[in-house]
Amino acid sequence: MKAIRTPDERFRELPGYPFAPHYVEVPDGEGGSLRMHYLDEGPPAGKIVLLLHGEPSWSYLYRKMIPVIVAAGHRAVAPDLIGLGRSDKPSEQSDYTFQRHIDWLTSFVVQLDLRDVTLFGQDWGAVLGLRIAAENAGRFARIVIGNGGLPTGDRAPNEAFMRWQKFSQTAPKFDIGRIIQASTVTTLPDDVVAAYDAPFPDDSYKAGARIFPSLVPSTPDDPAAAANRRAWDVLQKWEKPFLTAFSDSDPITKGGEHVMQRRIPGAQGQPHVMLKGGGHFLQEDLGEDLARIVVDFIARTS
Repeated sequence: MKAIRTPDERFRELPGYPFAPHYVEVPDGEGGSLRMHYLDEGPPAGKIVLLLHGEPSWSYLYRKMIPVIVAAGHRAVAPDLIGLGRSDKPSEQSDYTFQRHIDWLTSFVVQLDLRDVTLFGQDWGAVLGLRIAAENAGRFARIVIGNGGLPTGDRAPNEAFMRWQKFSQTAPKFDIGRIIQASTVTTLPDDVVAAYDAPFPDDSYKAGARIFPSLVPSTPDDPAAAANRRAWDVLQKWEKPFLTAFSDSDPITKGGEHVMQRRIPGAQGQPHVMLKGGGHFLQEDLGEDLARIVVDFIARTS
């Protein structure tokens, strides 16, 4: 598998992102390996909070949440998905499949031997995180999901998602920073927009970002549908604490929290949150508030 790597100088002095890089090699699925980047902040013995981003974002999205989580005595681990951030980027869109993302991220969790994990996932971080938690249930203590879910293709995506999916495949210009800005309520400073662009010097680095929306199961016979249904079989018996923390201004995932609240036993009786003033990327709009919700949830359910 041919992959490219964003030069390190692209990540120097990004605003609000002072964190040291860490790396692990994961099997690429074709006999080689790929370098996956991650942040690892806080005391090594602290409770692990696994922060999974979606697309086309990367661990920069968690820069507001990590200090709050660490200040509470926890260990914040935030990987960059393969194809995004400082992680290696396979060159062809066909290199990326739903199952490969599962395999890459599972390898990461196993190699770091993450246990007693609190998962926070949003967007694809929720999609992949829920699958991995269901398939590795013994490693996870509790789950918080914000603006995300686990689709099986048995229900057609909403119109807002279908527009996004079409745009990702047909737009002549795929401007990552502008996409993040369009998916937040707050106006981002120019240097923050530029930071989201940092992993992508040109279009040759964007194959993974481009293909992601097309990997979401949208029909019952999607290649990932059966495995996602099996994950739901586990989640429908999941009695560990489960919290939804959605924002009020996300047309993509609006209403998705109700499915999880209804179907997952561990979600029953939990103080689910609807954050006001947040767009799709609520970590950007309301990061500190969201981190405090996660910290309080850990304290309440430990």
